[in-house]
Amino acid sequence: MASSVLSLASAAPSASLSSREFEKGKLNLGNSSVCFKKEKTNPFMKTKSVGRISMAVASNVSRFEGITMAPPDPILGVSEAFKADNHELKLNLGVGAYRTEELQPYVLDVVKKADKLLLEKGENREYLPIEGLAAFNKVTAELLFGADNPVIKQQRVATVQGLSGTGSLRLAAALIERYFPGAKVLISSPTWGNHKNIFNDARVPWSEYRYYDPKTVGLDFEGMIADIKAAPEGSFILLHGCAHNPTGIDPTPEQWETIADVIQEKNHIPFFDIAYQGFASGSLDADASSVRMFVARGMEVVAAQSYSKNLGLYAERIGAINVVCSSSDAAARVKSQLKRIARPMYSNPPVHGARIVANIVGDPALFKEWNAEMEMMAGRIMNVRQKLFDSLSSTDKSGKDWSFVLKQIGMFSFTGLNKAQCDNMTNKWHIYMTKDGRISLAGLSLAKSEYLADAIIDSYHNVS
Repeated sequence: MASSVLSLASAAPSASLSSREFEKGKLNLGNSSVCFKKEKTNPFMKTKSVGRISMAVASNVSRFEGITMAPPDPILGVSEAFKADNHELKLNLGVGAYRTEELQPYVLDVVKKADKLLLEKGENREYLPIEGLAAFNKVTAELLFGADNPVIKQQRVATVQGLSGTGSLRLAAALIERYFPGAKVLISSPTWGNHKNIFNDARVPWSEYRYYDPKTVGLDFEGMIADIKAAPEGSFILLHGCAHNPTGIDPTPEQWETIADVIQEKNHIPFFDIAYQGFASGSLDADASSVRMFVARGMEVVAAQSYSKNLGLYAERIGAINVVCSSSDAAARVKSQLKRIARPMYSNPPVHGARIVANIVGDPALFKEWNAEMEMMAGRIMNVRQKLFDSLSSTDKSGKDWSFVLKQIGMFSFTGLNKAQCDNMTNKWHIYMTKDGRISLAGLSLAKSEYLADAIIDSYHNVS
């Protein structure tokens, strides 16, 4: 609240102010007097003179005045714009969240069953240890590397429950900053929008390696290999284990072998982001094959996991960071330092999602049901992808090759549209997507695939 106080001079000709009265803070105004305070200059006070009265006006200037407005999140901001649009054909293809054919959020039946079992057990809500729920950490490492993997049996994996994929990546970034000073992280161009934010906040230097080839709407494999070879020895190479975000373009098994060869030759450390295990192909083992191949070579590996997509636990923030070490002793020390990092960051992770995962993976019947639901979700996205390709190919008579849509995998498709064309998709067709041309096929239905195809064809051919 703005305020003002009399300072210095008399308010009227009859007013008098002696030095003693000034020191006492009293001003005589005829038959009245005003008490005031003599204060030091305040940088947040503005002085204003009215006649012979000098007023010090306190303006309500915040100590946080110098903080600028942050730009809207490029992905989450899409959803806000979508909600404000009342058009009946609008589509939200921005956020990577699974939707039913009716374009409604989906809670897995197996998650509902696990929730019910937890309620019946009457589990307490006590704090978890810093590293998280032991049962969860056990099953999540086994799910990624394989229960019979020697690194599991030899206790060479340091696993700490994290706040989904983002929080797990952030823990790893802090570990890199603290124990590998000056080491650079190489990330694909393009990559998930939050990767750069995570490493910037952790003060970890990063650079990009070539990945997407706009000419073919495919993988620039030669550029990728050249950039990994050129990176300083001992760099961390961030790899998308499956269903690359945002392109949906994955290396072939043979290309993965070559990538591993180069990383080993350069003494780099592979750093996997696994956000879609089981959700890309419908197979947990197939989607973990890249990671397991690197581990089988005897390489030390960092791998972040998320259960947002494959179990639909978006709001539970459940994931893990795993560090495969050359010895059990090294793994124990790494785990201790990950816990040390986590303690002042968030103290300990949430329990509910961890119990859901542990119960589903640990129960053979529930685990079987989960696999079936993952196959169903992955299958629906594959069907939508096929329908979109068919609609593009049958409608577009220009001869353009749209086969890249089928060659991509997972919930995303990289359309190759530029920013102006993406703007046309939104402004004319009411289709909301990120400005890099990525669309989430998980947010598309078979019924609206033709509408999307019409919008893409119009934007591609009629907007430069």
